Amino acid sequence: MAGDPTIGGPVDTRSGRKLKSLAKRPGLLLLAALTALSALLLVGSGPATADPSIASKRQQAQAVLAQIRELDSRLAQASESWNLANIQLGQIDADLRTNGRHLTIARSSLAVAQQHIAKRLRALYINGDSGGAVEVILGAKSLDDLLDRLDMAERVGGQDAQVLRDVRRFRNEVQVRGAKLRGDRARQAQVVAERSAQKQWIQGQLAERKRLEASIQDEIVRMEAAEARRQAELERQARARLAAAAAARASARQQALDVSSGPASEYAAGGTLSEAAVTVPAPPAKYGGVVGIAMQYLGVPYVWGGASPSGFDCSGFAMYVYAQIGISLPHNAAMQYNSVGVAVSRGELQAGDLVFFDGLGHMGIYMGGDQFIHAPHTGDVVKISSLNDSWYASKYVGAKRVT
Repeated sequence: MAGDPTIGGPVDTRSGRKLKSLAKRPGLLLLAALTALSALLLVGSGPATADPSIASKRQQAQAVLAQIRELDSRLAQASESWNLANIQLGQIDADLRTNGRHLTIARSSLAVAQQHIAKRLRALYINGDSGGAVEVILGAKSLDDLLDRLDMAERVGGQDAQVLRDVRRFRNEVQVRGAKLRGDRARQAQVVAERSAQKQWIQGQLAERKRLEASIQDEIVRMEAAEARRQAELERQARARLAAAAAARASARQQALDVSSGPASEYAAGGTLSEAAVTVPAPPAKYGGVVGIAMQYLGVPYVWGGASPSGFDCSGFAMYVYAQIGISLPHNAAMQYNSVGVAVSRGELQAGDLVFFDGLGHMGIYMGGDQFIHAPHTGDVVKISSLNDSWYASKYVGAKRVT
C-alpha cells in the first residue's frame, strides 16, 4: 500500500501525475530525484535571501513523499503477488508428496504382481505347460520389458494379465502427473524468484527516495511528530468506540434478562408486554471483537511477507488477527477478497469487515467510524487510517464480511 496520505498533506495533482509517470520509468525517476536533490543543495549553499520558506520546504517534502507513495504502492502489490506465488508453490509441493506416495504404492504393487506372475509361470512349467511361459519370464530383460510383453501374458491367465495392465496404467499415470507437477514447481519457483527480484529493485528505488528525503529531514520530523499525535488521537477514539460497544452489549443483555423476568409481575398486575419492551439493539458484526485484538499490535513494523508480531504485511496482519479467533484466512489480499465471506457496501461496513484498496494490492480491518487498522508499507508500522483520506478513498475496491 502506498504511504499514509495524511503525512504529506495534499499533493498538487499535476505534480502527482508527473511523478507517477516518472515512477514507471526508473531512469527518469532517478534523474528527477537527483535533479531535485541538486536543487536543494544549491538552495542550501546560496545566500541567506535564497533560503527556502517553510511553505517551499513543505512543498518539497510533499513532492518527495508522492514519489515514495507510488513506490510503496508498487512494492505492496509485488508483496501480495509474492505471497500468492508461495501459496501456489506450497500446494504444488503437497501434490508432489502425494504423488510420491502413490508412486511408492504402485512400485510395491508391481513387485507383488511380478511375484504372482512368476509363481504362476513356474506352476505352469512344472505342470508341463511350458509353451511360452519360460519365454515370457526369462525372455524379459527388465520389468518394463516384461510389461511390454503383455500381449503374451494371456498364456499365464487373463486375471494375471489384468493385474499387470492395471498396475502399469497406474504407474504411468502417477509418473506423468509427477513430471507435470515437477515442471509446475520449477515454474512456480521461478515466479517466486522473479517476485523477490522485483522486491529488491523497488526497495533499491525506495532507498534512493529515502536519501532524497534526508535532505528535508527537518520537515519530515515535523510531519512525523504530527502523525504521531494524530495516531494517538485515532487510537483514543477507537478505544472509546470499543468501550461504548461493550457497554451497549452489556445493556442489551440486561434488557433481555429484565424482559425474561418481567412478564410474570406485569401480568399479575393486569399489564401487557409492549413491543418496545422486547426490542433490543441490533447485534454487532459477528467478528467485531477482532478489532480489539488487532489494536494490540499497533506499532508493529511492516515486514515483507510477514505474518507474526515480529512484523506484518497487510494480508499477513489480517490472517494473523483472525487466526486468534480460529478463523483461517489465506496470506494474500486478492484470495481473501475472492474467497472469503460476503461482499458488503461502504454504507454497511461494520467492525471486523475486511476492506480492500489499490487493485487488491492492499487491505485492512475496518474498525468503525470510517477508520481501519492495517500494516501500510515498508518503513511504516501497524496503524489506524481513515477511509476518507484522499489516497484510500480514490483506491477503495470494496469490502468483505467474514462469515
